[in-house]
This record gives sequence, structure tokens and C-alpha cells, in this order.
Amino acid sequence: MIAAAALLPRLVDSPRAQALIAAHLRQALGREARFTALSVSLLPRPAVSVRELEVAEDPAFGSAPLLRLDEARLQLRLRPLLTGRMEFGTLVLKQPAISLVQAPDGRWNVATLGVTPAEPRPAPRPRAGGGSGSGGYVALLGSRIMVEQGRVQYEARRPGPGARYRVEGLDLSVAPASGGVTFSAAGRLEPGGLTFTLADGAFGLGGARTPLDAPLRGRITVEGKDLEGLVAVAMGPEPRLGGGLKATFSLAGTAGRPVLTGEVALANVTVTETNPQCPEPRRRTLALPSVTLAAGWEDGRFTGRPLMASVAGGTVTATVIAQVDRRITVQLGDLAIRALPLERVLVDFLCHAQAVSGPLDLTGTAAFTAGDIPRTLSGAGQVKIGAGRIVGVQALRMLDAIASVAGAVGTLLGPGTPVSSSALAEFDSITGTYQARDGVLTSRDLVFNGRAVKATIAGQYNLASGALSFDVVAAVAGRNVRARVTGTAAAPSVSVVPASLLSPGDAGRIEKGLQDLLKRMR
Repeated sequence: MIAAAALLPRLVDSPRAQALIAAHLRQALGREARFTALSVSLLPRPAVSVRELEVAEDPAFGSAPLLRLDEARLQLRLRPLLTGRMEFGTLVLKQPAISLVQAPDGRWNVATLGVTPAEPRPAPRPRAGGGSGSGGYVALLGSRIMVEQGRVQYEARRPGPGARYRVEGLDLSVAPASGGVTFSAAGRLEPGGLTFTLADGAFGLGGARTPLDAPLRGRITVEGKDLEGLVAVAMGPEPRLGGGLKATFSLAGTAGRPVLTGEVALANVTVTETNPQCPEPRRRTLALPSVTLAAGWEDGRFTGRPLMASVAGGTVTATVIAQVDRRITVQLGDLAIRALPLERVLVDFLCHAQAVSGPLDLTGTAAFTAGDIPRTLSGAGQVKIGAGRIVGVQALRMLDAIASVAGAVGTLLGPGTPVSSSALAEFDSITGTYQARDGVLTSRDLVFNGRAVKATIAGQYNLASGALSFDVVAAVAGRNVRARVTGTAAAPSVSVVPASLLSPGDAGRIEKGLQDLLKRMR
């Protein structure tokens, strides 16, 4: 050992060591690597430390380094060293900063790592202790690679707002094994403060053309107290989604296309949105006490089979498929809503002008783009609302108009009991089917089973613009009255369709009186 200590500076002279280390890194990574200083130490084990190490980026992704760190420590195997040869043992990277970038076409900046340049480089090939493989990157793995308190920045470059995430406090251990390497890791995902651990990881390098082609396996656990920051990066500042997360996943696939399957549980979920049509406070929050799903992720596609949630005392189940690309598109299959109290959602949270109360049962499908539901909602299904009331402001105005029609018809057709808008608002049920396409809802068989009036409704309603076009047949004062509702939800127009029970003059007087009433209500 004393002799080795005396000989070490000569065996590892700085110019030779710098050239050899740089050559090994170029061969292993397929990228230029440079550093500013090198030092040698014997205890506790012979090692070479390099400072201000940088690994070059793929030129197609920019000029900033792929990796930058203040210090890297490479342990040397003593026996080869005493014979004048240099072989690496453990590589320790202290506080590295790594940049991962995905181009709009899906390519990654690390896809060319380990690809040997076409022009040969005269560098000696060190022995890959304990493992085997076909790529130059295998040669870099002497016995172990350790990352201490690393930082990984992820950026998705795409039209419109991109996605940026980072992993802080990354501790990573990689060791060679038969046919590849084993690894474990722990860190924190930001924004969001999600902590994760990865155990029993394996990375099969044998036969892989690049590191991204190598097969993976492992177990991942994720836990976070609040998802708000993480969701805001993916979906924008509103609606805000908060709540705690616990998840376990099995890791498979390849490094370039990982596959995750596991269980996800969300607790105390809140959805918060600022709605200008609400009275103060305009910012409203909807609570979902629990959400659970069997989740999966593959090639930018998230699946939940099934999702189960409790909402305001009701339940929601569905199969969820979300494609994360330039936009997040969501498909809900086998959608089933049971006993959902609509007043808690439509009135207290959405402040919807056409809101009704009562328990909702719904089955069907839905698809939409996150952040633009009113313009992108599509799907079909069946709906039933149990006993309740019409409570939306604009819907109540419409009922006043219908009550006016009922009074006018009653006067024309004979004496009868006046029908008030309050009585019209009460119903035993609302049933029907619906179809939605690009935010336009259509129903041909909606039945309003009211306590003072029964009506069938057929037509369309545009979620984004509020435009509506409905044909209504209502039993009023013992007779059927047909009416046409057009305009917008904020400014509806109602016209009575002349029928055999009314003369054209009677219908005209009703229409004129009704239009005058609508003008006074605006």
C-alpha cells in the first residue's frame, strides 16, 4: 500500500488520465465530455476526481449541456493500477444537473446516448466488471454508479404551452448484473412535491442498440400531500385540482417507452374554479372525498379501469383513457352516475343558469379535451333526474313565460285554475336520452314529468355559446300546446305554434304578450 501510494501520482498522471477518461466517456456516451480539473487520492480507495464535468447535448436539441456537475469521483481498481493499467470501479456523481427533452415528434435528447459515432475514436476499452452488453455505454459501468442529490429537468417541446417538470434530491444507485444492471432510486417530483421510490429495478443492456431500447422492470411507490402544482403544469391554472395521492406501480417496457401498471388512490380531492356567472364568492370548490382507480401508463396514454369516485353523496364510475400529447384528450367509457345531488354541482359549484335539483342517474360515454369541455364534449347516453325543482335563474324566467302562456290559453279556452311558475318548477322526474358532438347537446325524447305540466322536448343546446333550439309540446289547461324556443339561454325567445285548438289571432296575441314579458325579464 505504501508503494502504491508512492507510485500512484506517476501511474495516474493528469494529462494521461484526462485523455483516457475523456476517451472512455466519449466511447460510452457517444458525446463529447470535458472537465476542467483532475485530482488523485489513495484513501480510502484509489480514485480520480474530476471537477466541472459537462457532457454535450445532441446538437438537434440545442447547445446547453445534457449533464453538468461540480464533481465526479471515479474509483480505480488497485490490481490493474499496479500493472500500469487503469480500470474504473465505482463512479459517484455529486449533485448532477441533467436535462431531458422530448421533441414535438416524440424524439428524446438521450436517444443517441451510447451510439458510437461513425468516425472511429482510438480509445482503449475498459473491462466491464460483472456484466456484459453490446453498446459502448456498458463499458462505463465498472462496478457501480451512484448519483447523490441529483436534479433532472424534463421539458416537452410542443406547440402551445409546453410541460416542464423536475426531479429534485435524486439518489440513484446502479450496479452491473448478468445481462445488464440493477438499480434503485428515490427523489421528489416538482411541482407538486410528490416523493417516489423505485426498488428492485433492472435494466437489461444485453442486445440493446441504445439505452432507450433496453427493457425495464421495477416497483415504484408515489406519495404526495397536494397535487395542485403538478396538475397546473399539465392542465393550466384552472380548474385547480388538489388532494393527496398514494400509488404503487409495476415498471415494464423499455427506457424509451416505459409501461406502468398499478393502483392509485386520491383522498380529499378538491376541484376549484372561478366562475364569473356565480354571485360572490365567484371562486367555488367541489369536494370529492375519495377517488380510486387501477391505473396504467404507456406511450403517452393513461388508463384507469375503472375509476370510482364519491361526489357530494353520489357515486361516479367510468373507464378513463387520457392521451397526453399536444393536448390532453379524455375518453370516458362505461360512465355511470348514481344518486348525484345536482344542486350541489349545478348550483353550488357551477352556478348554472339552467340548473335543476334532484338526484341524477346517468349511463353513457363522454369524450372531451381538457381545458375546453364546452367546445369539445362528445358522447351519448341516458339520463334520469328524480323528484326536484328547476332552480336556475334563466330557467325560472322561462317558466314565468310558460306560466304566462298557460294563463293566456286558460283565458281563451275557458275558466280554469291559473298555473304559477312556482308550480311549474316542481317535477317528479326528467328522463330521456342525449347525444353530444363538439359541445352541442341533442335530445329527441326528453320528458318533463311536472306536477303542474307535462312536456316533451326535442332540440339542441350549445354549451359554449348558450344557443338553444327546442320544440316543446306541453299539456297546459287540459290541452296540448306546441311552442318553439330559440335564441340563447341568456335571452330566450318563445313562440306558440298555431294549432287546431287556437285561432291564428289567438296565437298572435299570446306570442305578443309573451315577447313583451320576456323583454321585461331581461
